[in-house]
Amino acid sequence: MDWLFKLKLTQGWLPKTMLIITVVGLLIVIILKSRKGWLKPLISQLIIGVLGFFGGWLVVWLLSDVFRVFGVSLGWAVMLTIGIGVGVIVALIAAFCQSKGFRRVLSAIMVVISLLTCALKVDGIYGEYTTLGSLFGISQFSPLNSDTVTTKPAMSIKQWHELAKHRQLPNMPEKGEVHSVSIPNTHSNFRARKANVYLPPAALSAEPPALPVMVVMAGQPGNTDRFFTAGQLGKMLNTYASKHDGLAPIAVSPDQNGTLLNNSLCSDTRQGGNAETYITEDVTEWIKDTLPVATKPQDWLIGGFSQGATCSTQLGPAHPDIYGHIFSAGGEIEPVSGSHKSTLKRYFNSDEKAYRKHVPTYIIANSGSDKQSWFSIAGKWDKRSQKNQMTIVKAAMEAGMSTTTVVTKESGHDWHTVQAGMLPMIDFFGEESGLGSTGKTISEYPNLDVIDSRTTARRD
Repeated sequence: MDWLFKLKLTQGWLPKTMLIITVVGLLIVIILKSRKGWLKPLISQLIIGVLGFFGGWLVVWLLSDVFRVFGVSLGWAVMLTIGIGVGVIVALIAAFCQSKGFRRVLSAIMVVISLLTCALKVDGIYGEYTTLGSLFGISQFSPLNSDTVTTKPAMSIKQWHELAKHRQLPNMPEKGEVHSVSIPNTHSNFRARKANVYLPPAALSAEPPALPVMVVMAGQPGNTDRFFTAGQLGKMLNTYASKHDGLAPIAVSPDQNGTLLNNSLCSDTRQGGNAETYITEDVTEWIKDTLPVATKPQDWLIGGFSQGATCSTQLGPAHPDIYGHIFSAGGEIEPVSGSHKSTLKRYFNSDEKAYRKHVPTYIIANSGSDKQSWFSIAGKWDKRSQKNQMTIVKAAMEAGMSTTTVVTKESGHDWHTVQAGMLPMIDFFGEESGLGSTGKTISEYPNLDVIDSRTTARRD
């Protein structure tokens, strides 16, 4: 059954085949004569389909952009896809009602196939569920064995570079590995799901150097493996390591929410649990005690996508003693679960002052450090996130942070935006933590429009 769970949903033969089957099936339905002739029923079915398209698109647009049911805009590509899907399905239902025999049966079958094809297309736009197994929360990664990695670093990055110069590096695998692991909740008692961790080739050697760390969080709903499946982070870091003598940041993706649908707001509250303590104390302590990592803030990055990005802009500035770098992809202006009013009531007993302490702009103004850097990206079709990041970057600049603000050219609130942003972020973080020079400016990366890039932070 492993092959079935590894079946790719966003690329490869399945989505292409489903699209072909859908188009061919629709053509056959159109060609076949209905029980009431051919032309008049076909025209009525097409009219119903067009009305279904506009009706479906209107409903999704209202839910997405007017009533904000999903918290973010779904984007025009998703709304258009759903509109087309609804139009095709209602036209097929009309064909089913006006037909008999084979055409009737085929119309019924095509309703199901069209629904699945539409779902695959929407998933392809978001890039969320990459395999069939990911739909059911089945991890693609084996558990981390305590013998896999040496706990303490044996040398500095500088010493590793010297060994590389003389071709005396210790034995290590060609590629890094991603594993799942349970991180103890010693201080927080937060009920977290299993985390995922990427170990570069250098970390898997018998004498690893002290490596920089990336703590990354997926959105909500979402699982901790999303950065390594939908986000392709492991592949990006392996590519980076292949160009830097096996060196790359260690990446850890912990669970900040506890369940698929819960939103902890990354805060210590009765409703959300002690999520902030879990991420900043339990996860930090486990990383330092278990993995060969550097410990200075300039060697630590916290980042995320969507709700995970909001978390990073809360926790990063609030803990400059841990994190020197912040990465945000499609983050919110403030942490919410439902409306502002309901969030305030459920999480903070309607105490606006207590809630304000968890709003990124407030945290940056009161705790942000001029030794931190902030990298933000939003999708071209995600106007709300663009507006959010401009508000937050203003606060970051006022706090003296180094800031980079970019917008993608061809994506929205999805994992394609995350990938576009992680590519330069890995390079810049690697350079600032001593792994190697990028030799590139932000404007040289593909699919990005640079809004602003200012280096104002002071480094030790």
